[in-house]
Amino acid sequence: MADLTTDFLGIKSPNPFWLASAPPTDKEYNVRRAFEAGWGGVVWKTLGSEGPPVVNVNGPRYGVIYGADRRVLGINNIELITDRDLYTNLEEIKRVKADYPDRAMIVSIMVPCEEQAWKDILPLVEDTGADGIELNFGCPHGMSERGMGAAVGQVPEYIEMVTRWCKQYYSKPVIVKLTPNITDIRKPAAAAMRGGADAVSLINTINSITSVNLDTMSPEPSIDGKGTHGGYCGPAVKPIAMSMVSEIARDPETAGLPISGIGGVTTWRDAAEFMSLGAGNVQVCTAAMTYGFKIVQEMISGLSQWMDEKGYTSTDQFVGRAIPNTTDWQYLNLNYVAKAKIDQDKCISCGRCYAACEDTSHQAIAMSEDRTFSVIDEECVACNLCVDVCPVEDCISMVAMEPGTVDPRTGKVVEKEYANWTTHPNNPAATAAE
Repeated sequence: MADLTTDFLGIKSPNPFWLASAPPTDKEYNVRRAFEAGWGGVVWKTLGSEGPPVVNVNGPRYGVIYGADRRVLGINNIELITDRDLYTNLEEIKRVKADYPDRAMIVSIMVPCEEQAWKDILPLVEDTGADGIELNFGCPHGMSERGMGAAVGQVPEYIEMVTRWCKQYYSKPVIVKLTPNITDIRKPAAAAMRGGADAVSLINTINSITSVNLDTMSPEPSIDGKGTHGGYCGPAVKPIAMSMVSEIARDPETAGLPISGIGGVTTWRDAAEFMSLGAGNVQVCTAAMTYGFKIVQEMISGLSQWMDEKGYTSTDQFVGRAIPNTTDWQYLNLNYVAKAKIDQDKCISCGRCYAACEDTSHQAIAMSEDRTFSVIDEECVACNLCVDVCPVEDCISMVAMEPGTVDPRTGKVVEKEYANWTTHPNNPAATAAE
């Protein structure tokens, strides 16, 4: 049996599935239920300072993007950090950690960008016995207007400065949670590393408005006729999150920096993909809010079974395995040629592939009078659109041409050797240089 135990920054947990800092981790009752369900760790919902109380809206806090059959693809929230008393939170954290010593307990913190504010709260958090802290430099709404959250995370100098304060006044691991609302995620990650961060977690939510009520002409969720931007999360953000995780994992300046992956993790496969791109563990929010805490049991059993099938006995054996195969566009093999192939036994003659290719691509699929669809190799550029729109799994596949054969589209012999885009004849810059 595969061992799902993870050791992230010296913090051991029975599996790599942690609940992210969010409504599911706002109080003792929730966290105890989560641990009983099997979660390996939690990041307690963000604590603030002892200053003016945080006041959340008493109305709708979530906006949703649905897929087919009302499946939740993404949630936009306008909820702020915890509005519960700081000391109540601290007492609860201490009790839960004492009762579940084998689970990871991380405390998320967001206070003003002033050294004294961090110096005051860090000893209080350390006294709870929690395993580490996560600095919330990502929240894009509400708190960012007060100079916190994403307002800090978008300025590398601030990230480095606050991280140094935390490493100075706190003895346990410091994780920096990064905002995706930035042009180049590598810069804040490098700043966190310079400040002494033990790890980074990403992504936090994406700044968004999910919908507008066309009767009231107000963004949703609407509070007394007014709406605002919020933070978007869920399965829809997973591609963005994985790209950012991979950028940090493969950048020479930040390579080796531990990463906790966040963003749309709903199944064991999602987790395995994040981890293959360099994440040491994953954090989950939307899936738990959609399906409840017991979804982690499916994640655990699915990941364990996959690891057994692949021969992995521990999670660290596949963490980062996809990074060597993640590269920049100019290093892709331009001599590689593939063609679409349709399995006639699986084809249901719906015509989606034909419509998509004929109208929006390369007119590489033919339709006979009896609605039999076939690929025109002379026109096929292997764009993969037909595979993506086909409703039948594995009905259409992309098959690589063997080196030495002739590509019917170009009339050229398929070569095995790698072709660099910087010297490829199709590159205008290379042509101009000649």
